Amino acid sequence: MRKQKLTIDNIYHVYNRGVEKRAIFIDYNDRLRFVKGLAIFNDRRPVTNSDIKFNNLETYLNQRKLLVDILAFCLMPNHFHLLLMPRVENGITEFMRKLGTGYVNYFNLKHKRVGTLFQGKFKSVLVDNESQFIHIPYYIHLNPLDIVQPNWKESGIKNRKNALDFLDSYEWSSHSDYRGKTNFPFVVNKDILSEYFIDEDGYSESFYDFISDFDFSGISDLLLE
Repeated sequence: MRKQKLTIDNIYHVYNRGVEKRAIFIDYNDRLRFVKGLAIFNDRRPVTNSDIKFNNLETYLNQRKLLVDILAFCLMPNHFHLLLMPRVENGITEFMRKLGTGYVNYFNLKHKRVGTLFQGKFKSVLVDNESQFIHIPYYIHLNPLDIVQPNWKESGIKNRKNALDFLDSYEWSSHSDYRGKTNFPFVVNKDILSEYFIDEDGYSESFYDFISDFDFSGISDLLLE
């Protein structure tokens, strides 16, 4: 999948899932650990004393030299989606290596297992036009609907208000941050996408329009699943 070089100032949809589609997030603490890892491991320097940094995240944040800008994210039970822009050469590769190694070490120790957790190397695809750039965050943020409406991609979203209420309540994505709610503001750089959404109301309006008449044909090459 990853034949192209992941270059600075380009945006990539990045995805990985559990080996044999197994769950990679078992409980609340697993999800929180991964989300905090998105911040902790986004650093060009070696991450030492990681447990101290996980427990004192706010103190550590301003000391980082970022590898990537994280524009959007979503965690699902057996996979995750990220929208990334590298700040340095090989920034995405290094970030994903540190994130993956850190989380697998945590997960295996906690759940008393050994071996591979993820299904090979992460997958990535370049977001290379404006339409894709605008719509891929919506797709990433819509993923949690699989939990409550498993066939929504095929049959459509039957009740848009209920769908939006559920997505607003889903903690493990950047959707709420773009909606103006304080969720995980230490993870996402909203400035780049905000050029298009302008503000929280602009994001909310365009997101609602998208789910009212969604069409994935223009971003089908970016979906990765």
